[in-house]
Amino acid sequence: MDAIRWKGTALALLDQTRLPVEEVWDDYTDYRAVAEAIRRLVVRGAPAIGISAAYAVCLAALEHQDRPGDFRPGLEAALETLAASRPTAVNLFWALDRMRGVLEAQGWTPQAIPALIREAEAIHREDIAMNRKMGKHGASLVPKGARILTHCNAGAIATGGYGTALGVVRAAHAAGHVAMVYCDETRPLLQGARLTAWELVRDGIPATLITDGMAASLMAQGKIDLVFLGCDRMAANGDFANKIGTYSVAVLAQYHGIPFYTVLPSSTIDLTIPDGKHIVIEERSPEEVTHFAGVQTAPEGVGVYNPAFDVTPHQLLTGIVTEKGVIHPPFREKLEALFG
Repeated sequence: MDAIRWKGTALALLDQTRLPVEEVWDDYTDYRAVAEAIRRLVVRGAPAIGISAAYAVCLAALEHQDRPGDFRPGLEAALETLAASRPTAVNLFWALDRMRGVLEAQGWTPQAIPALIREAEAIHREDIAMNRKMGKHGASLVPKGARILTHCNAGAIATGGYGTALGVVRAAHAAGHVAMVYCDETRPLLQGARLTAWELVRDGIPATLITDGMAASLMAQGKIDLVFLGCDRMAANGDFANKIGTYSVAVLAQYHGIPFYTVLPSSTIDLTIPDGKHIVIEERSPEEVTHFAGVQTAPEGVGVYNPAFDVTPHQLLTGIVTEKGVIHPPFREKLEALFG
């Protein structure tokens, strides 16, 4: 299962805004359209955003290949446009920095195009490999008969393939250890209902969809054994940003004594910021809250607060699953030792 395909001179993206009703792939040859696709959540999930942006740099290079005098200004503009598409997921900036490094090494000329394409493909391959490793490490935490809660979508379509949190679920299910996965619907855009549930059903993994407000009740009934979810940016101390509602799940898990894990590749770790207070939180359109499937559900004139993410303090984490293994507290020292 995937959501990103490089076709040599075009980038194909699975339109996630149309799932689960329609599976539609669109081809992109203009980096500006890719930036807009990132903004519109056609492609979403921190690793997938980074991969798509890397390929978009290749599209910009192809656009300017016959205009050597415009090549560097054109690529600088592309990097700036892509960097402005979404502010929270650090993978975007990590991938763009890698592409900029190729341009610097190649002298900002059209001769850099083959190297740019190789780098984007490497970023894509590396992400899938990291997901597989995270799945293996995380699955070691899952007891037989586990009932897992997840929030938002951290699956194959949010990454290069396989998934972070859902990669753990996939690996644990392959080992015969998953009894049920409870999917928070994830308001306001229902990534859990539209995307995570869709992935699990397609893979034949037992899945039950719940509204966000039902998680506490399930925990109180003893029906949740572990929580695995994704991450869009992690600070040096282990504080992390993920889809809005993650912080609430973390507080509930701690109250009920349930292990709570985030699953992320090293490309999502930002050691340049000391804690979660320095993570920029994207705010999105009020219409995402006042309307549902295009139908108005709130009165005209009401104020709306619509952050796309919240920050969960590291104290609420049982552990961090990475491609280098599972990290337990103290997080700052171990993150620096492994990824510094």
